[in-house]
Amino acid sequence: MRLSEKEIKGILEAIYSKYNRSSYIGSDPLIFAYDYQNPRDIEIAAFVASTLSYGRVAQIQASLKKLFAIMGQSPYDFVISFDNESAKKLSSFKHRFNTGQDMAELFSLLKYCLEKSGSLEKHFSQFYSDTDENIIPALSGFCRDLLTHHSSQDKAPTRGLKYLLANPAGKSPCKRLNMFLRWAIRDDDVDLGIWKSIPASKLIVPLDTHMIRLCKILGMHNSKTPSLSTAVAVSGEFAKISPEDPVRYDFALCRIGIVEGCSGVFSKSCGGCELSLLCKH
Repeated sequence: MRLSEKEIKGILEAIYSKYNRSSYIGSDPLIFAYDYQNPRDIEIAAFVASTLSYGRVAQIQASLKKLFAIMGQSPYDFVISFDNESAKKLSSFKHRFNTGQDMAELFSLLKYCLEKSGSLEKHFSQFYSDTDENIIPALSGFCRDLLTHHSSQDKAPTRGLKYLLANPAGKSPCKRLNMFLRWAIRDDDVDLGIWKSIPASKLIVPLDTHMIRLCKILGMHNSKTPSLSTAVAVSGEFAKISPEDPVRYDFALCRIGIVEGCSGVFSKSCGGCELSLLCKH
């Protein structure tokens, strides 16, 4: 079934109204940023939470609880004062294939950002231009700068660090970093809105298995696996519906997969879902 943009927008707005609520944040890594009041801490907490947002929800939450316990009451203070003693506290940390060494290298680079620019936003923004079609050039410049700085310290980045800082120049969909940018830039009942220098219109959908399936149901692509080109194409489709805020529906759509367990195939439990008429029967 092929729907008009008006019909798709009606479906998406219904899903947004239903799921884009802070009461659904419990299953999302974003919840860890809500533990802090100071914007400096929120920014660091959100970035760190996004980098480890892969794997099972329970596993992500367990790893982040352990990591934030190590970081103490102020993630900003932990990063700005990060040293060899701080790195030792991470020696036993592990999240799937990311190790404490990976996180120590990441924290050292975040410290570099804070010392050089004062905040992650200010450091990131130096790579952004209003003339850019989207956020990808800025994200690529940011990741390249961090890894270049790391190499300048006569250190070869670990494979795990390069995974945490997946560069779109390598055609990665950069799901986790695009998710952080959504959290930081958008401002509503879910997202933080702590970054003011970049408009939401430049954001790219954080494409993962849930989103690629649901966007295919909506007729926005024919790809089988997440890729940067698909993320950009899907974002373009959303921009036709919501040009000032193309990732407006991301959190709500993901709840259908995470909370409702959507598989993309119609079942008896799908009766109340706004996408049910579009699913395979």
